[in-house]
Amino acid sequence: MTTIPLEYAIGVDIGGTNTKCGIVNRRGEVLQYEQLSTPEYETAEEFVNALCVRLNLMVEKVGGHDLIKGIGIGAPNGNYYTGTIEYAPNLRWEGVVPLAEMVSKKMNMPTALTNDANAAAVGEMQYGAAKGMRDFITITLGTGVGSGIVANGQLIYGHDGFAGELGHTIIRPGGRPHWSTDLNGSLEAYASATGVVLSAKEMLADHPDKPSMMRKYPEDELTSKHVFDCAMQGDEIALEVYRFTGQILGEALANFVMFSSPEAIILFGGLIKAGKLIFEPTIEHMERNLLPIFRNKVKVIKSDLHEADAAILGASALVWEMKQSHASL
Repeated sequence: MTTIPLEYAIGVDIGGTNTKCGIVNRRGEVLQYEQLSTPEYETAEEFVNALCVRLNLMVEKVGGHDLIKGIGIGAPNGNYYTGTIEYAPNLRWEGVVPLAEMVSKKMNMPTALTNDANAAAVGEMQYGAAKGMRDFITITLGTGVGSGIVANGQLIYGHDGFAGELGHTIIRPGGRPHWSTDLNGSLEAYASATGVVLSAKEMLADHPDKPSMMRKYPEDELTSKHVFDCAMQGDEIALEVYRFTGQILGEALANFVMFSSPEAIILFGGLIKAGKLIFEPTIEHMERNLLPIFRNKVKVIKSDLHEADAAILGASALVWEMKQSHASL
């Protein structure tokens, strides 16, 4: 009987608040887990030193460096081609940071880096709902809107490593200003958790005489969770917020379908917890805005990945992708 050798990958998810890391096996199980505060470290060098201390602790617990095939890192403004984080607005380290090279030298392991949304798409292909698919799009609906596009089995990086910023495409020309990019009418300004709150505030202001449970919250304390809770209790304005959000998301997805003709669009993130409140208007307006040759062909489904582990799984999947790429050379 042939014994399959143990192979593990390290996944690192760098966020503006916390960095999470774990050791993952081929089945997508997170065997070890650590985290550290990202903004605690003033320089990238200090951060990498602290990160590698934690990585080495995990590596020893699973049996040593020989079992680890590499490190995958998902990070804001991460460039897969160069392994650098470039001008990330929510990190303390300014300019271009060669993070993959720094970690690789410190750990003496091959290291790949990409942006967090692309990492999620690779994770979905390796472990999740897109397993076996060659053409799909992932959309993460969280505080912002992230995305990853896979065509012909390959993640689309573009000529400079930054392709796939679907959240910043303009879906309402001249529309709502984005809070940090200064673009008007982008998808993220409407179809994110932040956008949901903005829509709720606008609708409450536009209908001052209409009763709503959302009015019990001070305007500056209203959250997307409050909007969801009120919608689940039948609040008319909260329900209209989700219908409006789904309409805009569906119209955007129609554009994305006609661009790349995916087999599926996989939605992930806190906003999809609203279930049919977001899925039904999204699918309705996507189908309504498609050419006949695209209608009723594209599945809109939720991610299979467990939310708490998804970022680590996505980053770790870069290692297996890296191994496949080298094997095909």
